[in-house]
Amino acid sequence: MTAELDPRTIHYGGFYGVSEPRGAQDGRPLWVVWGNCQAEALRVLLDTVADRGFVTCRVPPVHELTGDDIPHVQALLTRARVVLSQPVRSGYRDLPIGTDDLTRWLPADAVRLRWPVIRYGGLYPFQVIVRDPAEPSVSPPVVPYHDLRTLFGHDDVEVTPEQIRDAAQWSIDQLAAREARDCDVGVSDTLHGFGAAAAHTINHPGNPVLATVATRLLSAAGHRGVPGDPGRILLGGVRSPLEERVVDALGLDAAPRDAWTVDGRAVAQAEVRTAQAAFYADHPVYAEAARTRYAELLEILGMAP
Repeated sequence: MTAELDPRTIHYGGFYGVSEPRGAQDGRPLWVVWGNCQAEALRVLLDTVADRGFVTCRVPPVHELTGDDIPHVQALLTRARVVLSQPVRSGYRDLPIGTDDLTRWLPADAVRLRWPVIRYGGLYPFQVIVRDPAEPSVSPPVVPYHDLRTLFGHDDVEVTPEQIRDAAQWSIDQLAAREARDCDVGVSDTLHGFGAAAAHTINHPGNPVLATVATRLLSAAGHRGVPGDPGRILLGGVRSPLEERVVDALGLDAAPRDAWTVDGRAVAQAEVRTAQAAFYADHPVYAEAARTRYAELLEILGMAP
């Protein structure tokens, strides 16, 4: 029967009920990690906890769920004892999959803990994420990130070390504000300390950051374990260039990187700029959205109109 299933169903077998989460046979309680791609990385780390008193289940990221998945969401959550969720707005994608929506299916005594969608741009001060409201799933070509310089027609922008440090602090402050508003556990206070290991891109935190979140969630859930080494870089499929002036301004113990790395392949910055500049010429909505959303960052970087 399994051979007839599509690869995605097999990959998320515990969620779709075609297999059991690893270790579920011994009666340990189920912990569900809910959110975007960071959620799966966090779940992997939780599975490294030695002698853990729980099991986890691989779940599709929320942006991939469809209406057909809702019965599986319900079946999973009725068995959950702990839900570790990033803040997801109610009715996300017109589905009952927001953080608060999940309570309708959870046991009354289930533990719910919220942790942040981690975005840290301190290492990449010009890198941002913006969406076209009409087509929010569309990303720019080559890499799914926007560079404010390319977006506004600059090859480069001169910035001082102080501006770089201010941009990094602004990014941390933005995350801290979201944590204070929406979360039970945060990580913004640790980002400076992790240096260049803090993030591969603005929304792909490094293993040390994810391990800190996992440790704090375990503690908040009353579990005494700590995560181990997952044996790989969890969110390192895309890695941004790291500018020498950023290394110097932030005092990083790291070598600069001139190129992108995408699935192990080096991609020149010029290739990204050329492809994305052509994309923006046909999609001016992204510059408009960035001008509104990142007005404070543009001011810090001396790029405000």
